[in-house]
Amino acid sequence: MTPTTAGVLFVLSLAVALAAVHRPFGDHLFRVVSGRRHSRVERAVYRLVGVDPAAEQSWGGYARSVLAFSAVSVLALYGLLRLQDHLWLSLGFDAVVPHGAWNTAVSFATNTNWQWYAGESTMGHLAQMSGLAVQNFVSAAVGLAVAVALLRGFARSRTGDLGNFWVDLTRITVRVLLPLSVLGALALMIGGTVQNLSTGTEVTTLTGGGQTITGGPVASQEAIKLLGTNGGGFSNVNSAHPFANPTTWTNWLQVYLLLLIPFSLPRVFGRLVGQPRQGHAIVAVMAVLAVTSVALTTVFELSGQGTVPQAVGAALEGKEVRFDVSNSATFAAATTLTSTGAVNSFHDSYTALGGMMTMVNMMLGEVAPGGVGAGLYGLLVLAVITVFVAGLMVGRTPEYVGKKIGTREIQYASLYVLVTPALVLVGAAAAVATGNDSTALNVGPHALSEVLYAFTSASSNNGSAFAGITVNTPWWNTALGLCMLLGRYLPIVFVLALAGALARQRPVPVSEGTLPTHRPLFVGMVVGVTVILVALTFLPALALGPLAEGL
Repeated sequence: MTPTTAGVLFVLSLAVALAAVHRPFGDHLFRVVSGRRHSRVERAVYRLVGVDPAAEQSWGGYARSVLAFSAVSVLALYGLLRLQDHLWLSLGFDAVVPHGAWNTAVSFATNTNWQWYAGESTMGHLAQMSGLAVQNFVSAAVGLAVAVALLRGFARSRTGDLGNFWVDLTRITVRVLLPLSVLGALALMIGGTVQNLSTGTEVTTLTGGGQTITGGPVASQEAIKLLGTNGGGFSNVNSAHPFANPTTWTNWLQVYLLLLIPFSLPRVFGRLVGQPRQGHAIVAVMAVLAVTSVALTTVFELSGQGTVPQAVGAALEGKEVRFDVSNSATFAAATTLTSTGAVNSFHDSYTALGGMMTMVNMMLGEVAPGGVGAGLYGLLVLAVITVFVAGLMVGRTPEYVGKKIGTREIQYASLYVLVTPALVLVGAAAAVATGNDSTALNVGPHALSEVLYAFTSASSNNGSAFAGITVNTPWWNTALGLCMLLGRYLPIVFVLALAGALARQRPVPVSEGTLPTHRPLFVGMVVGVTVILVALTFLPALALGPLAEGL
């Protein structure tokens, strides 16, 4: 079987498997977020937090709860990392330095999971399990809760209530993320992923030297890093490590796990607004963008320029042989199309245009299908902008799923779209202007690409890196940490404000002038708006970096 055929089968089998669970799993998610009954475990959590599960919140109350919970998460994780050397299972590692602890605490609380460190030589088992892995659960639940609040904004009318953040957070964690993570961890363990509390095993290398191989609770952290589209790896090389991702079929499983929830969420949207076809249109947009990205990334890597790539038939540098080029390119596209940020190959070694695709995926807003929750609410914001543009063309007040898109709604949507470009471009410019781009290991366009990738990844809450740049400095850890915070919570506030504005409206009846938003025409329009917004915003920067290098 040729590599191209294997790659096509890899992608087709993923598509079939995701399509098979889209409806049943989407219906399960719908029941979780719309049900009124609470389990004993959930009621115990409510009593512990002091929350009345029957009380609902306005968009402002919901936003304050999100921000308060996230602030406590950052402070708690920062303290844990600073005190690591005094804790059980620290493996003898020192406390994490202040600027590094700040960056990591912000990174995991914002679902970014950017890692300036090598996990196996920096973090003890307790820090990994009770600090990083816990944030993998709750940060993913926060994103999904915000998405659900926006869906309620579309579904409800003449009310200021969007649900209860604490109830949503608890139910999503207990009923969705925890059960799936247990199943995912067991499957990975069957495939050979390590799961223990070993302090290390001494081995003799092929050259006769000695080396300590670190074990640890890898499978459990791998499962939630993928399901929650987190991306923080137990080891420095992430999912390229054979202890984390041993075989081709575990590689397939990892891609499937990170796409499972985001591709099922449009079903929840369709059911909540009472129009399943609207969910079909949204998932179609996701599919078009995802398939296009995977195809282009794979083609660029299989047709790599240069004497060696052309001689061997593909750009193999930085890729694991057990995964081959096609599976590596698919993994790279999937993790940057979502906010996962995990890697099974070295993005800095990709061809110039292949590396550009991983950046473009994040610049699109990670909406195909995007991170858990974040991808759906990002794409719905783009859908709102699309119907607004369509309304301008025909001189009619735009409507979307029975809600008018007026001045207030489009202001919130526009502010949402502007956050990431502002952070990426201002951050990259600041790095170049202050000379901090000198930590890049390359010069010329590729050095700019490394800087641009770092700020794109942080501001988009992705967490992957070109890794051809040294970022473990006070300046880089501080700057990227600020981008993660602003890139996560400013959009969340704008999304919740939009949800509140929509929920207060009365439903608008469908008329002859209403734009059908469930047909292929609208799918194409949303795809076009998504791509054009990115092209107009980021094309100059891409032209100076990966495009200049590739051409």
